[in-house]
Amino acid sequence: MQIRQANMKDSEGIKNLHLQAFDLSEAELVSDLAVNLLHEKSTINIISLVAIDNEAIIGHTAFSPVFLDRTHFGYILAPLAVLPTHQNNRVGSTIVKHGLDTISSLGAFIVFVYGDPQYYSRFGFKTNLAKNFSPPHTLQYPEGLHAMKLNSTVFPEGGQFKCVNSLNDPKLW
Repeated sequence: MQIRQANMKDSEGIKNLHLQAFDLSEAELVSDLAVNLLHEKSTINIISLVAIDNEAIIGHTAFSPVFLDRTHFGYILAPLAVLPTHQNNRVGSTIVKHGLDTISSLGAFIVFVYGDPQYYSRFGFKTNLAKNFSPPHTLQYPEGLHAMKLNSTVFPEGGQFKCVNSLNDPKLW
C-alpha cells in the first residue's frame, strides 16, 4: 500500500470510494464533500491523501484548515473512508497517521475530528480538549467532536472556529 497526495485525476475514484464506504443516508453528502475539498483553494493548504493498492484507491482522508484567529490555525480530519473490502487491515490508521505527521510538520497546533469516539481515541483524540471549541454549525452529536494537540505552541483554550467553504454545510455537523 502506498499513501500519496490526492490530485484532480483522483476525483472519480475518491467519490466512488466514499459512496461504497458510507451507508446510503450519508454517502452522497460525504462523497461530495471529499471531492469538493479536493478542488477547493484555501490560504492554508487542504491535505487530501489517498491509499493506493494495485493502482486502485482503497482509502482517502482530508485534513482541512480551521481558523480561530489571525495567528492560530489547526485542521479538521474529514472525511475518512476505506473501501469495505479493505477495512480492518490498518488502511484507515495508516492514512490518518500519515496525515497527522504532515499537518504537524506544517505548524498546526490542534486537529479536530467529528466522529466515533472509540475509533478516534486510538490516535490520541480527546473529547475534553474539544469541549471549549465550537464549529461553525450546531452539532447533531456534540459528543462526537474531539481534538488533539499537535505541537507545544501556546494556543487559545477555546472559541468558535471557521472552516473552509466545503465544510460550511450544516448537514455535515
